[in-house]
Amino acid sequence: MTRYLIGRILGLAAVLFATSVVVFGSVHLAPGDPVSFLLHGRPATPEAVAALRSQYHLDDPLAVQYAKWLGGVLQGDFGSSAQYHQDVTALIGSRLPGTALLVGYAALLVAVVGVAAGVLAALRPGPLDRAVLLGSGVATATPSFVTAIALVSLFSVRLGWFPGPGGTPAGFSDRLYHLTLPAFALALTFAGLLARVTRSAMLDELGREHVEVARARGVPGWTVVRRHVLRNALGPVVTVGGTMLAGLLISTSIVETAFDVPGLGSLLVQSVTAKDFAVVQAITLLSVGAFVLVNLAVDLLVPLIDPRLSLHGEGSS
Repeated sequence: MTRYLIGRILGLAAVLFATSVVVFGSVHLAPGDPVSFLLHGRPATPEAVAALRSQYHLDDPLAVQYAKWLGGVLQGDFGSSAQYHQDVTALIGSRLPGTALLVGYAALLVAVVGVAAGVLAALRPGPLDRAVLLGSGVATATPSFVTAIALVSLFSVRLGWFPGPGGTPAGFSDRLYHLTLPAFALALTFAGLLARVTRSAMLDELGREHVEVARARGVPGWTVVRRHVLRNALGPVVTVGGTMLAGLLISTSIVETAFDVPGLGSLLVQSVTAKDFAVVQAITLLSVGAFVLVNLAVDLLVPLIDPRLSLHGEGSS
């Protein structure tokens, strides 16, 4: 276990380092001069342009810029936002709770709806199974922005059950109320995929010999499902679910922009448009770090759920 953890941590460090190089290089090699974005089209003297380039270290060689930026990142300093004129760490900290609440809400919907639908489809072959397969197929194929438009049109504009984009929540419960439509828009695609994974894993376990033996011995049906089927099927479900959790974080950009949610996703879109290097680099690096950490947590959790899977075997990725 210790050797495995050390290897995964070193792998995590290597992935983050490679990501930092790619993110830093791709942002700085993008077309356009960052100084023009900093000036917002206003005329400036050569002295003012030189001062801006010096302030943001744009006159240094690219390798030097990267070394300074990486040194600051290792100390928790992601630089200063050119768009908001604010420390990037503080800016991300102010937006992170909104995104975390949205992702947590959506993850709960994915887990409940996806697993429940998959279990019902596996246990009730026939019309219900076909309905789940059809519904999950449509959900998986529908982009988040299409879902967002449909939800706003139906539940906000026509029925008036939920608030539309924007608005200022008054408290935690009101905040959840405002995040309900964004959470459903974010969760729908992932719930459809998890339902299919759960159904497949359940059907695979239902055909096992020990399940048939338990049924032949007169063990109650729900007990067989709970002890011998569902528990053993959780391995692939948790593995895919962990990847989905990281995917939810990445997919917030579309949903937060569509619903005007002040989170990291909408901040990333605004920063890319404004070519705010420091913010784009920080959010991208944090997203990759979260993705790798979630995968590591899943690799450690799956063998605890299903002891048949070892850290070096089927359960690891």
